Amino acid sequence: MTHRESSPGEHPLNRFFSLALAQTRKTLEYSFDTTQTLMGTLDTRIASTPSEIVYTEDRIRLKHYTPDPSVKASVKTPLLIVYALINRETMLDIQPDRSVIRSFLAQGIDVYMLEWGYPSLKDRYLTIDDHVTGYMNHVVDYILETRKIPRVNLMGICMGGTFSLMYASLYPGKIKNLITTVTPSSFDTDEGLLHVWMKEINVDAVTNGFGNIPGDVMNFGFLLLNPPRLMVDKYKNFLENLDDRSFVENFIRMEKWIFDSPDLPGETFRQFITDCYQKNLLIKSEMDIGGKRIDLKNITMPLLNIYARFDHLVPPSACNQITGAVGSTDVRDICLDTGHIGIYVSSKCQSEFTPSIAAWLKERDSSSPDSKKKGGASASVGKTPGVWSLKAS
Repeated sequence: MTHRESSPGEHPLNRFFSLALAQTRKTLEYSFDTTQTLMGTLDTRIASTPSEIVYTEDRIRLKHYTPDPSVKASVKTPLLIVYALINRETMLDIQPDRSVIRSFLAQGIDVYMLEWGYPSLKDRYLTIDDHVTGYMNHVVDYILETRKIPRVNLMGICMGGTFSLMYASLYPGKIKNLITTVTPSSFDTDEGLLHVWMKEINVDAVTNGFGNIPGDVMNFGFLLLNPPRLMVDKYKNFLENLDDRSFVENFIRMEKWIFDSPDLPGETFRQFITDCYQKNLLIKSEMDIGGKRIDLKNITMPLLNIYARFDHLVPPSACNQITGAVGSTDVRDICLDTGHIGIYVSSKCQSEFTPSIAAWLKERDSSSPDSKKKGGASASVGKTPGVWSLKAS
């Protein structure tokens, strides 16, 4: 609503009352719309894509999403998604119109999701090895046996991507194609406060004091990485948009996800911080889990590595070295102009993220494991993120 322009001879009081009336009308309209929004029914459901739990072990569950019968399968090999131990996998299915899972199903991809669940005191001494060669391997074996297939496509998210790199190194014969998204793999960077803090943290004192690392403690630490944006601007924007039902619903969905934070098993935290953040052993192929060395040269299957240019948790310098460290010559980097979470929920990235993965998988679905060997030209990392180039190896 705009106020009328004052005339040259208008009395100052008339102008004041005119402006006051316009502002009052605007405030009343906002108050009415806000009341209608907050008093009405809000749809704040998350993770609503139909699915069934097909495998359970201890706290973990394997979810299989119901394929859309109207969509023809475009990729014969099913895709297993492994999320991080921090927060929950519901981020990938946050709302129907911005759901990575629904987008994959619409592309004709058969999707499984590994849910890590909520660690309890009995999980205090579980290690990275327990998660990678234990739970992950059991889930992969279940899919291979029940689907009667030799290999599965594997996609890792953040810390789950780091675990997926470890798994692919130890069990390369079980993975057809590997996808890593916002995945920390090289930790020798000072780009981003998280990496600076983790290099100096007394991980033994933290782990011995807490046991399992509380999800609320980790959430508070993440908020401190950018307090003005994450603790002030976010809620200011919320108050300014209380009259917008869609905005309010999306805001509440995100808050549900943020504060649904499982604890992190203590020994897993200790090893991840010590060996990765502080010693940077993974990218050097010097990391050991359960007596087994993680040699990245064992990763010879095709690798698609996607990261975010404005990621404050896992900056590009922590992600963009992995394609040059693995043994595969069929590798590709894609850098999207967004942040750590925006890569999954922003409308712009939704139009780029899952279609790029689906197209990449379709191109490799019928190829044999020996179709791309070192010694010739192969698709590899380009100077411009997201663009194919050829290299002679």
